[in-house]
Amino acid sequence: MAWSATSEVNRVRPKEALSRVELLQGISEDALDELAQRATSMKLQPGRVLVQQGNTDSGLGLVLEGTAEVSVNGVSRGTLTAGDYFGEMSLIDGAPRSATVTAGPEGAKTLTVSPLTFKEVIDSYPAVSRSLLTHLVTRIRSLEEALG
Repeated sequence: MAWSATSEVNRVRPKEALSRVELLQGISEDALDELAQRATSMKLQPGRVLVQQGNTDSGLGLVLEGTAEVSVNGVSRGTLTAGDYFGEMSLIDGAPRSATVTAGPEGAKTLTVSPLTFKEVIDSYPAVSRSLLTHLVTRIRSLEEALG
């Protein structure tokens, strides 16, 4: 099946998509601009695997157009749509992928931020590190509270 265009409603601009990533909330506009400019965009045919569970490739993936299916151990776990993202934690720890993400039936346009790009932007904008640390501590505290 050929790549099909999606409506404007199902599209998200790179910077807008990055601003929705919980881990990146609170970083400067300049840092978001640089991440958006340096990220790699790809159009994927339906059924193309973006990331494979267990692989150690790392980086942040964002769906800009279309959909992507998420599965764990071959079991469907949901659908990502324009503006959704995956792999944000692998930017920091490089751990193996916990799920497989595959382009949906109409294909997908994605944006990828590599760990190297992320590190270079963090190094260029020291306040980004502080924002990330604050976010991670908040997330840990929330998890601890949920566990009792």
